[in-house]
Formats: sequence, structure tokens, C-alpha cells
Amino acid sequence: MTADVAQVLSTAPVIDGHNDLPMQLRARNGYAVAGLAGHRPDLHTDIPRLRAGGVGGQFWSVYVPSDLPEPDAVVATLEQIDAVYRLAAAYPADLAVVHSAAALERVWRDGRIGSLIGAEGGHSLATSLGVLRCLARLGVRYVTLTHNHHTSWADSAAQQPAVGGLDDAGRAIVREMQRIGVMVDLAHVAPVTMHAALDVATAPVIFSHSSCRAVTDHRRNVPDEVLRRVPGNGGVVQVTFVPSFVSAEVAGWHRAYQKEKERLGLPDDPAQWCRAPRPDEDPAATPVACQPVPDPRLAGWLAANPRPSATLAQVADHVEHAREVAGVDHIGLGGDFDGTEEVPLGLADVAGYPALLTELAGRGWSDADLAKLTCRNVLRVLRDTEDAATEPLWPPDAPAR
Repeated sequence: MTADVAQVLSTAPVIDGHNDLPMQLRARNGYAVAGLAGHRPDLHTDIPRLRAGGVGGQFWSVYVPSDLPEPDAVVATLEQIDAVYRLAAAYPADLAVVHSAAALERVWRDGRIGSLIGAEGGHSLATSLGVLRCLARLGVRYVTLTHNHHTSWADSAAQQPAVGGLDDAGRAIVREMQRIGVMVDLAHVAPVTMHAALDVATAPVIFSHSSCRAVTDHRRNVPDEVLRRVPGNGGVVQVTFVPSFVSAEVAGWHRAYQKEKERLGLPDDPAQWCRAPRPDEDPAATPVACQPVPDPRLAGWLAANPRPSATLAQVADHVEHAREVAGVDHIGLGGDFDGTEEVPLGLADVAGYPALLTELAGRGWSDADLAKLTCRNVLRVLRDTEDAATEPLWPPDAPAR
């Protein structure tokens, strides 16, 4: 780590927008949280590597699959939220659940990492404002409007639009989120939904883990026409590291892989998800049976078409493009560690943020601009969301938990 990057991280630690460790704890450990004080080679995330990466705040994703029936999704989301609280309780010297920008900065001064919660998909609300308000009271600070399936009220990027972005119920949900101080997350949604939400929003929105479509033509990325609207809203695009989002070569490989599966009549890879352990089971002994396994009929194609790798430099290209189009005040980082099987070369885990900052410093970024990228912009959005809320459902000055 260069001296300049070390100095930046000492005063402006990374607030990452999206990490799927709770899902991995469910899948690999039956929600057991032991062992994270040391190196966990089966994960992208543990406490020593968070420290090495200069992470001061992490939005833990409480993701559940978007094809679950909505009532089941609510229950599973509550289990994920419980996992975040249990994680923080297990490591109180290192982690603390926080609900506000002020609390996050207090935790930094204590030498701890602030744990925030983001719900990845509107299906976790079951189209209920009451459920939304309950999640907000539990500390959920953003809700991603969709995941990879439409809700009845919002269009996902993964499917052809069905409701034209947002319908009346969707607009009401966005307004209620901002009324109670929950950030609107536009990762995963279709461009028409991005525009519809920006038309309604009266407080800043975020893209918790999305990259730039002009650099890599992937449906999950943000088009320039949307990036140009973000400054007027005051929002932040948190660039992600998912290889198929940041590398055109990797994205092309995935398209070819999907076509080969379709040619063979093979189903989509199953979602990475396991049932939660029952009360009478040992969580650490819950069997792991949720990792997708390639169909043997793909073996020949995979041997002839090795998967390419993305690079740290390509991630930096997306960061620079987002800065060029949206401006330096509207960018951040959302790695999606432990939510993707692949990672770019040079960004193997949560310890990799200093390497990315060093790359950007080598491209001429100032310390002040790097500090905006790591945390200053996201802190501003948190504060602005709090200030815009007319009925925040959590005490902004509550002690960390």
C-alpha cells in the first residue's frame, strides 16, 4: 500500500455497498458465525482481511432468491438479518451494527467496522408497506427494488419489462422508503425502472453494486443516460467487481455458455441457497448442497472454451467512466464479494481495496477524490436520506449494537 493510499484509508475507510457474507454463512455453515476472526479461505470475507482492506463500513446484503414465494422471502430475509446481528454480537471488538452516518463515524473512532444492512430485492417486502417499515425498524438501510425477477410492481434488468418500470404500487413504495429513511437501491433493475424511480425520488438513490454499460454491455450495468441523471438526484453509483459486469470478454463468454446450455436443452444453474438449520440441528453440521455444479454434458465445451478473467485495471476503467459521466461526487464501491464465484485478478477478496486505490492513484486521482470514492459520497447520501425522512423508523443517535 502506498503512503498516500494508507493515509486516505486512515481517515476515509471504505464503505462497501454490497457483500453477501450472510448468504455464504447460511450456505456453508448453517448460519454459524465462528471462525471469522481468522483466515477463511473458503470465503472472500473475514475480519483480518476487512482490516487489511481498509474497510470501515460494510453493507451486508440480506439476500434471498427472488423466485421464492414472497411470504417465504420475508421469513428468509428475517433469518438473514438475524445473521448480521449474530455476526456483530460474536465479534463486538471488531463489528457493530449501525443505522446512521453519525453512528458509523462513532464506530470508526472506536476502531470498529460499521455493519449496515441492505435488503436485495423488493420480493422481500411481499408488496407490503408494513413489512417495509418493520425491516426499517430492524435496521435495513436500503432495499434493492428487484433482484433477477420482476416484482408485481417493478421491472428487473434480467427480464423483459412488464410494468413499464414502476406501477402505482411501485411509486408508492419508493415514496414510503424515502419518507422513512430507507435508501432506494437501483442495482438489478431495468433502465426503465431506473428512470421511473429517479422521476419519483425526492432523496438520493444508490446503485449498491453496478458498473457501467458503456464499458461492458451487460444488462446489469448502468447506461450513460442514467449516469447523467444521477448528479441531479444527488445519488451514488457504487461500482462492482463482478467479472461479467466489468469485462467484455467475460460477459461474452457467459453469453456463449448460456447459448450452449440452451442448445443442449439444459436448465439454468440453480440459485445458490440452502434451507436454514432446524432448531434441533447443529448449525455447523448442516450439509452443503447448494453450490451449482456444471452439467457433465458441458464438459467438452468448457474444456474447449476456458473462461477468461477480468482484471483490477478493468474495474478501474469502470470507476473512471462513472466519474467521467456522473462526476466524482457520485461514485463509490460495491464489490459483491461472497456473492460471486469469480473475482477479478488483483481483487481476490476484501483485502483488495488498497490495490484498486493504488491503481487509481497511479492514474492521477488525488487523495481527496479517492476519499470521496471510498466513503465520503456514501456518507453524504446516508445523511441526505436521514435529513429527507419525515418519519425515520430508527433512532439516528442510537448506540451501535
